[in-house]
Amino acid sequence: MHGRNYIDGQWRNGGARLATTNPSDLDEIVGEYDQASVADAEDAIHAARRALPAWAAANIQLRGDMLRKVGDALYARAQDVGTLLAREEGKTLKEGIGEAVRAAQVFHYFAGETVRHPGQWYNSLRDGHNVIVSYEPVGVVAAITPWNFPIAIPAWKVAAALAYGNTVVLKPSEYAPGCAVLLAEMLEQAGVPNGVFNLLLGDGRSIGQTLIDGADAVTFTGATPTGRRILQMAAPTMTKVQLELGGKNPFIVLDDADLDVAVEAAAQGTWGQTGQRCTGSERIIVTKGIHDAFVERLVQTVSNYRVGHALDPQTEIGPVANQAQLDKNLGFINRARADGAELVAGGHVKEARTRGHFLAPTLFLNTTNAMELNREEIFGPVAGIIKVEDLDEAIAVARDCELALSSGIATTSLKSAERYRRASNAGMMTVNAPTAGVEYHVPFGGRAPSGFGGREQGAASAEFFTEIKTAYINHGVV
Repeated sequence: MHGRNYIDGQWRNGGARLATTNPSDLDEIVGEYDQASVADAEDAIHAARRALPAWAAANIQLRGDMLRKVGDALYARAQDVGTLLAREEGKTLKEGIGEAVRAAQVFHYFAGETVRHPGQWYNSLRDGHNVIVSYEPVGVVAAITPWNFPIAIPAWKVAAALAYGNTVVLKPSEYAPGCAVLLAEMLEQAGVPNGVFNLLLGDGRSIGQTLIDGADAVTFTGATPTGRRILQMAAPTMTKVQLELGGKNPFIVLDDADLDVAVEAAAQGTWGQTGQRCTGSERIIVTKGIHDAFVERLVQTVSNYRVGHALDPQTEIGPVANQAQLDKNLGFINRARADGAELVAGGHVKEARTRGHFLAPTLFLNTTNAMELNREEIFGPVAGIIKVEDLDEAIAVARDCELALSSGIATTSLKSAERYRRASNAGMMTVNAPTAGVEYHVPFGGRAPSGFGGREQGAASAEFFTEIKTAYINHGVV
């Protein structure tokens, strides 16, 4: 696959090319992508700026129809998109197809949002007046997306931005840009006008400041340290910023939990999609009465996972997405062992029929909340179990972390579930379900430093992608 930049309705070659390899088979080159220059970034911003007035004023049915066409195309090509995603990012084929379908659902949802655009009318306190509150496009949006959801995250940023009348410059991760190229093709085929959507490929460090300075708003998903830098870079120009950042998500298991439900939710939340989800469970907090039975079942579950090539139908856990992430995971594992954590499953690189970044799903026992293992986001198939006395201690341990994205609890007590729902400081929480697995029609995001700015997805997207205008109308004047 040869990917090029898409600027002002034209596919443009770049200078140096960046190759991506299949994390399931390091001998396979998946694609070569032309890296965007600062000049390319400037051209993309200018194209989006020129296209903005007409797109902002475009008929809402026209905008909705175009977004629906993209959703239709994603549904029709879900197998192809999912296969590319599996080859370039390392999700299993089932996970990749599921992500492509979710992207399609997102575009269909926001196609409907074009005709559900928010706005209010109020009676005024003054006779002969009324008040209209309208939500207008924020302007040119720079969207910077990560490698772990290469089609779903670009979809929910791009679809929302376009639905509310903004123009977009998308910069996907250099580790897995192929799906973004396919998305650009689908938008072009759907008839999106020149300049309304633009795609820049390559390393964002060279063009990041150009995007931030030129855009009216920046939406970023990635690591918390990078998010902080973006916020600092945006401060001089007061560019509007939306950040969806890291998590160190706790999953509590109480003595009264249904053991089958608790084990399944913990396992899926921790090791699903190779643990490469910001909402994944990384701290499993278990009360003492159920601890031993839960640990026995969970160790059996994780030890039986089939790790292998992402396109192998027998594979349950695919490879780690790239060498840098694998090295990071192994570093956490080695330091956890040095800190005294007890390794009871995984912790080693696995061999397969091809050379790949295969890591055995990993679980530690006898960990504490003071260990690095339970303080810093790993973003891989690695977790530790923390044993606690009761719900009070579980809540204290769960809250003892600056990151506040997602959290969960397994219990059959409505009272305990409700107590934790109120006590959790995370932006999202689950009861008897994995901490990961969000839906497109409801708000998504965490509290700082796991998030900043308006929430993503659903109607909450309007908070970031629009600006409010309050108009006072004197209708008594003839």
